[in-house]
Amino acid sequence: MPDLPPEISPLSLPNNAADKWYKDPGLRSLTLPILVGFASSVSQGYDGSLINGLLANKKHFVSAIDNPDPNKLGLIVAAYTLGSIPGLFPSSYLADRYGRRVSLTIGCIIIVAGACVQALTTGGWHMFGGRFIIGMGSSFCGVSGFAYTVEIAHPRNRSQVSALINTTWYIGAIIAAWTTFATGYWDSAWSWRLPCLVQVVTPLFQLVSMPFVPESPRYLVSKGREDEAHCTLAKYHANGDMDDELVLYELQEIKEAIETERTAPAGVTYASFLKTPGNRHRLAILIMVGFFSQWVGNGIISYYLVAILESVGMTSPAQQQGFNGGLQIWNWFLAVGGSLCVERLGRRKLWLTSAIGMFVTFCIIMGCSAAYSEHGLKNAGPAVMAFLFLYFGFYDIAFTGLTIAYPLEILPYSLRTRGMAIVILCIMLAAFFNQYVNPIALAAIQWRYYGVYIVIQAISIVCIYLYYPETKGLLLEEVATVFDGPKAVPSLERGSKDDIKDGVRSQFEAV
Repeated sequence: MPDLPPEISPLSLPNNAADKWYKDPGLRSLTLPILVGFASSVSQGYDGSLINGLLANKKHFVSAIDNPDPNKLGLIVAAYTLGSIPGLFPSSYLADRYGRRVSLTIGCIIIVAGACVQALTTGGWHMFGGRFIIGMGSSFCGVSGFAYTVEIAHPRNRSQVSALINTTWYIGAIIAAWTTFATGYWDSAWSWRLPCLVQVVTPLFQLVSMPFVPESPRYLVSKGREDEAHCTLAKYHANGDMDDELVLYELQEIKEAIETERTAPAGVTYASFLKTPGNRHRLAILIMVGFFSQWVGNGIISYYLVAILESVGMTSPAQQQGFNGGLQIWNWFLAVGGSLCVERLGRRKLWLTSAIGMFVTFCIIMGCSAAYSEHGLKNAGPAVMAFLFLYFGFYDIAFTGLTIAYPLEILPYSLRTRGMAIVILCIMLAAFFNQYVNPIALAAIQWRYYGVYIVIQAISIVCIYLYYPETKGLLLEEVATVFDGPKAVPSLERGSKDDIKDGVRSQFEAV
């Protein structure tokens, strides 16, 4: 379905909010709720970078986990992923049944418990157990926190906010990288215990903030609490104006979409993804997004950067940790830049640019690694390091932000947390393969293993081109029309902007 003409876009309706969020009291008050949602991604990023920094600390950390062989090391690294899987489906159930905040609170408590186990014990299997617990809590925080963020955001900023969710992964990664760099000079067990203990900071921030943030208006409508949803939308999207036309339009769209989903003949379950062509298309995208997010080469670099750097001659722990810290800062800047361009450039253009750029740079990384390893070309080592930055730059501009934002956009309310559970499940399954198999494959065939990911990158380019539709310029509820046709949501008649305004006013005269 083509985009709605600009002159009849719902975002052109009068709205009692300033154009810039920082100039508007209502939008500024959204900062805390959005930060609470972002914090779930920060936690995940911290863990992703933490293990790289700790593995460079061979004297204290690697010895504390019993100097594991590649098989056991793969299990310890993958424990976070293994723990995430059993938490996915109960987290989506709790988020839909009791609210996003309840599920998020449970996840934060679990992460705090796991971080304490991880930081205050020794031994490889204790580390495995702590990471497993943290992974389970991360599922609750991810499924509920990501959905919450996109549902509470103002429609005008929703695309940028949803794309920024996953970029905050790098904030956690930066903190972990430089924390392990600083403590790596300590000649004690606290050189690794303190970075592990810092993992409690983000979930504690979320727990303390929970009483001060609103529930998702879409959840409130789904439970028949429409007056509360109306007040929430008015407060945060229109500075308390209950008659604001954009707010009334939002509320009506949410009510109609949820009512349509609620009255579906077979109800809403995971099986709903198989019942219609539109939902099957969504399911295919969710699976592709999840697996491609980890199988385009980033997984091997993110968790085994130390091994890659050692393979091209960088053996100093301080240099490895410094390279990791600098890479995470670079990643964050590029990811934020890509996310801020998502509405201007569109999703498909960013996806394709990212995938093609990764394919080209990863081919060069493989070639330079072969030249260093097989032919002893010393200049090839620095070239690998430079192209690692370029590779991640291309990954960051789309895959970082859109891996979460794009599924959130294409999923209707009733399938949103279930769909996110599917995406995260695919991410975790792909990540488990990476974390468990990669150290064994790298040790066995070294740079040749990169060829597997080059093939997957080529497949991803074809799939994105064929199956990823554009969702630029649409409200959350309107995206359904891209997959299910123009009658997916029985919305207001869109003849002209004036017709929209008149329709909104007439339907809410009693409000």
